[in-house]
Amino acid sequence: MSILTTLQENGAVAIVRSHDQESGQAIADAIVDAGLTCIEVTLTNPGALAIIASLAKRPGVVVGVGTVLKPSEVLAARDAGATFIVSPNTDLAVIAATKAAGLLSLPGISTATEVGMALNAGADVLKLFPASTFGPSHLKALRDPFPGNLWCPTGGISVASIPEWFHAGAAFVGLGGPLTKGGFDAIGENVQAFRSAIAAVKQVKS
Repeated sequence: MSILTTLQENGAVAIVRSHDQESGQAIADAIVDAGLTCIEVTLTNPGALAIIASLAKRPGVVVGVGTVLKPSEVLAARDAGATFIVSPNTDLAVIAATKAAGLLSLPGISTATEVGMALNAGADVLKLFPASTFGPSHLKALRDPFPGNLWCPTGGISVASIPEWFHAGAAFVGLGGPLTKGGFDAIGENVQAFRSAIAAVKQVKS
């Protein structure tokens, strides 16, 4: 199964962003143990590449790196075991470096101009960011002139908003803070809530 197919079947990518390597690793492991096996570790996390290397060794885990702002960061992420590259912005040099490295490209976009630029540069998935600022109606509006593409709204996604995002055209969603809401001990429950909501939407659509 391809990485892209796995991301779509999971329906969500967990975003790990923490203040130190130990807690970042613990959060990532807890998320995987709860059943969400697509993980994005942001480079803002201390020891991000070490966490990625650890996750890449776990069977069935698809791991990528987030907040990639420079082409040089792409190769470091690939060497650590990342299979997809996520950015908060549309940087053509980062997209080009990602594709040259044989990895999936998920640049951040928010406008039609950025969508066109990202697609022309070879982006695989369009990350609507920050999703909560624009809402599902913005995603639907962007999809109309750019049909047939994969979208991953990220930022401010809630369990309650899952149906609206997927009906608007999300292929999968990016989840960060909502997974750790309530503290470390609530991660398992949060993951299950999102997984259940996503599964319910997919069942209705199928």
